[in-house]
Amino acid sequence: MTMSTRNFIVYLVSCSCLAILSALFLIHNNQKPSFSLLSSSSNSNRYGSGTDRIWPELEPSWKLVLATVIGFFGSACGTVGGVGGGGIFVPMLNLLLGFDTKSAAALSKCMIMGASASSVWYNLRVAHPTKQVPILDYDLALLFQPMLMLGITVGVTLSVVFPFWLITVLIIILFIGTSLRSFFKGIEMWRVETLLKKETAEQAALVNSNGEFKAVLVDTKFEPLIPKEQKSTMQILCFNLRWKRILVLLSIWFSFLLIQIIKTHVEDCSVWYWVLFGLQFPIAFLVFGFEAVKLYKDHRMRMGTGSLEYICEASIEWSATSLAFCAMSGIVGGIVGGLLGSGGGFILGPLLLEIGVIPQVASATATFVMMFSSSLSVFEFYILKRFPMPYALYLITVSVLAGFWGQFFVRKLVAFLGRASVIVFILSGVIFASALTMGIVGTEKSIEMIHNHEFMGFLGFCST
Repeated sequence: MTMSTRNFIVYLVSCSCLAILSALFLIHNNQKPSFSLLSSSSNSNRYGSGTDRIWPELEPSWKLVLATVIGFFGSACGTVGGVGGGGIFVPMLNLLLGFDTKSAAALSKCMIMGASASSVWYNLRVAHPTKQVPILDYDLALLFQPMLMLGITVGVTLSVVFPFWLITVLIIILFIGTSLRSFFKGIEMWRVETLLKKETAEQAALVNSNGEFKAVLVDTKFEPLIPKEQKSTMQILCFNLRWKRILVLLSIWFSFLLIQIIKTHVEDCSVWYWVLFGLQFPIAFLVFGFEAVKLYKDHRMRMGTGSLEYICEASIEWSATSLAFCAMSGIVGGIVGGLLGSGGGFILGPLLLEIGVIPQVASATATFVMMFSSSLSVFEFYILKRFPMPYALYLITVSVLAGFWGQFFVRKLVAFLGRASVIVFILSGVIFASALTMGIVGTEKSIEMIHNHEFMGFLGFCST
């Protein structure tokens, strides 16, 4: 773990702790929730329930056209960067179309699911840019997916307990930090790519400066000593699919979905409710532990034999510390996703770049993992009837098209420019835009709550 990464982690942890401690200090014994407030908010604060649903009709209007354009470009850029775009979708659905906050979060999940699914389908038909390995890093997917889904469950619980203004502060701190870190990472990659292009141009000029070779090189292409095998789209698709790994990921998905379905039929805060809630932890840690032990043993074996080749795309040493860091990051990303209504990619996308994964693989792997986490939330929201189906189907269609064409155009742009750092800049831009939109919406709503003298402290999970 590099020094800059450690400084970034210290920034996130210290700012988050300071925000929470400040909240505890400011609201301790200053505000007491009245019975009337709790009774009126008992239905609206519960995830998946509530009487404050605002569902506008799906009919042609300038607002729908503008939302379609924003949703299209948000989905396209979000999936290319591997962050989903929930920080853009929720304010758009809430402010522009008029959905209530929780319905906007549910529809945001639908858009993320559609965009990530189409992006995964596109990426499965694309070869790895540098190696004869799948474009999806299944080792990293198995390492992060269970932690991400566990974090989303915890984040949903915290969204009931945490005051709205504190969630806004934490999201701004996290998003600005990750956005700046990704931006500087993109600048660093851009400089390296510029140096490589300069060296390549100098070598070409050196060869062409010799008149004896110039005539030979005019119409001749350089070919490698071992020609690269050209594969058809179907061959690439079959090569990228690893069915055993996919079945494991699907098993985790079904396990979490089954628990969520059973929880909807159990009384909140009852013994069985907490048993089901706690059952998610051993499932997530079991799969994570199995993959972590595999990576650790493979790394030790390679180091023992003197092989410096990386086990997966991540260019780090798989030690107990780095594995613990990955577990913590996965859970934090899931918690943010649960609080915000996103797929957790705002943490996973930058994290994969931070540990040395190339942008193309980081984008493909992050969207692959988000497809599982967002679809789980969509199924749960559907069971709880948290979104209108006409709007959901329309927005899913828009995001499916956006995810596919976004990947297509950006991949073409990367190939044309020869700069994979373009993906990193897109990722940074989407996160920064999300920080602005969520910050503005959160600040406006917090000011409104202050004017209305609403309770702004921590709520009890069972009491709400």
